[in-house]
Amino acid sequence: MRWNLRMKAAECGIWKSAEMRRRLADAGLEISAGKMSALWTGTPTTIRLDDLDVICAVLECSPDELLICEPDKVAARKPAQPAEASPTSGLAVTPRLGRNRSVPPA
Repeated sequence: MRWNLRMKAAECGIWKSAEMRRRLADAGLEISAGKMSALWTGTPTTIRLDDLDVICAVLECSPDELLICEPDKVAARKPAQPAEASPTSGLAVTPRLGRNRSVPPA
C-alpha cells in the first residue's frame, strides 16, 4: 500500500501539515503535532477508521484515493515456487522427522 495523503492534500490546496492539522481540528479531529508529522511525511503503520473517515471528509475523497494498492510489490514478496520434480529426474525426497537426537538411556 502507498499512502497518498500529501498528494490528495495538494490537490485541495493544502501544502503544509499545519494547515491540514487545522482543517482536521475544524472537522472535530484533534491530532498531535507528532502524529500529524508522521501522517504527513510517511506511511502510517496503523490508522483508526474514525480518523480516516474525517481525513476523507476534509479532503473530499474516498479511502481508496489515500490508500493505493501496489500489486507489483505484493508479487515481488511472494516466494519463488520450486520446480516440480519429475519422476524421471531420479531425485527422491525423503522426509526427515525431528532432529538428530541420541538414543535415550536404557
